[in-house]
Amino acid sequence: MLEGLRQFIADVVSAHETPAFDDNGYQLAATALLIHVISLDGEPSEIERRKLHGLIELRFGLDPGGADRLISQAMLVEGDAVDLYRFTSVIMREVDEAGRLRIVEMMWELVYADGKVTEFEDNVVWRASELLGISTRDRVDLKHRVATRRSATPA
Repeated sequence: MLEGLRQFIADVVSAHETPAFDDNGYQLAATALLIHVISLDGEPSEIERRKLHGLIELRFGLDPGGADRLISQAMLVEGDAVDLYRFTSVIMREVDEAGRLRIVEMMWELVYADGKVTEFEDNVVWRASELLGISTRDRVDLKHRVATRRSATPA
């Protein structure tokens, strides 16, 4: 009986704590990084929020409810973070280079989602890419690839 009470208290306490990266690993870290990108120029637009949700569903193979839960958790950890290293260090430990390239590509897709690229957005993708071990050449190639796709897609 005492053990059951201890478990109940532990469950209640853990439900009110900031989500740990161990719960979702790199997906939570990557989503928090993506939220950081769309929050740089103020409140994310509806277009940016829809794009984020679509990318999370597509790239992480989640259903809409799973994507909602992941985004909600990521918003909490992103709000508590003081730097990008908290996110990028998890990604570096758990994701190979091809996966890290896809995350940087997702960042560019979000930067271009609202049709304008600010110097803050460009800078944060540069800093995150460096921390993720992505070369300048690859980062710039991904930027151009996403920009070309965006310009080829009718509005």
